[in-house]
Amino acid sequence: MTAPQPKAPINWIAVFALIFLPIVAAIAIPLYAYHHDFSLAAWISMFVLLGVSSLGITAGYHRLWAHRAYEATLPLKIILMIMGTFAVQNSILFWASGHRTHHRHVDDVEQDPYSINRGFWYAHIGWMLRDYPSGAANYKNAPDLLNDKLVMFQDKYYVPLVIAVHAGILLPIGWAVGDMWGVLLLGGLMRLILSHHVTFFINSLCHMWGSRPYTDENTARDNFVLAIATWGEGYHNYHHIFQYDYRNGVKWWQYDPTKWLIWSCSKLGLAKNLRRIPSFNIKKAELAMKFKYAEQDLAVYGHNVNEDMATVKLRISQEYDAFSQTLNDWAKLKELEIQAKKASVAEKIHQIDDKLKMEFQLVEQRLSHHRQTLNLLVNNLKKKAQAN
Repeated sequence: MTAPQPKAPINWIAVFALIFLPIVAAIAIPLYAYHHDFSLAAWISMFVLLGVSSLGITAGYHRLWAHRAYEATLPLKIILMIMGTFAVQNSILFWASGHRTHHRHVDDVEQDPYSINRGFWYAHIGWMLRDYPSGAANYKNAPDLLNDKLVMFQDKYYVPLVIAVHAGILLPIGWAVGDMWGVLLLGGLMRLILSHHVTFFINSLCHMWGSRPYTDENTARDNFVLAIATWGEGYHNYHHIFQYDYRNGVKWWQYDPTKWLIWSCSKLGLAKNLRRIPSFNIKKAELAMKFKYAEQDLAVYGHNVNEDMATVKLRISQEYDAFSQTLNDWAKLKELEIQAKKASVAEKIHQIDDKLKMEFQLVEQRLSHHRQTLNLLVNNLKKKAQAN
């Protein structure tokens, strides 16, 4: 009989920030509201500063430093570092390195720092309350960050920076609006708690609730409601298959203010080299999942429409073969493009590019056709099953 494993030691700093401070807020804020009430300016400070700290994490810690999804000028990096420090989620180095480990070992209960397979509570907050081995700092995956002077400066002076940033933001606002305690309680304390849990939703709910339109190889989900709550990070299924894209919401209607902020900074000359996954790769992943879901629908609804089963299976099989041929054609076109650019003189490349672009567009149109045909087949199957 093996001896029980000792529990991981408690992280008292995390307990103070994540357990004690919310208790203080639950007592102090209602008491202050009862005796003094909060000014409108204090409420506004809470919402505005929530955006500041949350975007510091999503645009800075996450998409800039953890994934290198774009490049930022030094002034923008300093601003994002200050915004992220204001969120009090540890240093850029610790946060980004741990997040890279999460992507590399997603859902692994031993190596993923916040694996959802250990439960909602653990993924949301529990992994920080004890010093679990999976959450220990290991910067072998972050040589770029170790060579970043700004990142290392923040890591070295993190605690003084947290104090300085909070004093430099909250005290002038409280003095200017004439409600110091209101701003400290709402714009400071309540905003900090909300900012924490907005980020924690990405680790917990975004791995539990929503759809998987691009991959089912991990637990990450896309969810419009969570995208609103998490400043665009809710399209998490897309992010886990295409983590180096500066966007999480790639469709025009998807809510992703972090993407809009990065794009706006690029137009102002503050950011460059915004990385985007080619649209064909996105459509390919989306359509491959549609074929998987079509097979599942056949298994669920097919027994109710036996007379049409052979026809439906044949049509889906034919459509999948056409899809595979489309992928082969795309690969050949990419090879032709590479060879043409190597072999052609500069003045001929433009002509070749124009021709290849037209052929690429035709291939993408074929992908759209496959998706429409597949949707039609599945919808007809469901309608016939319901009718029977």
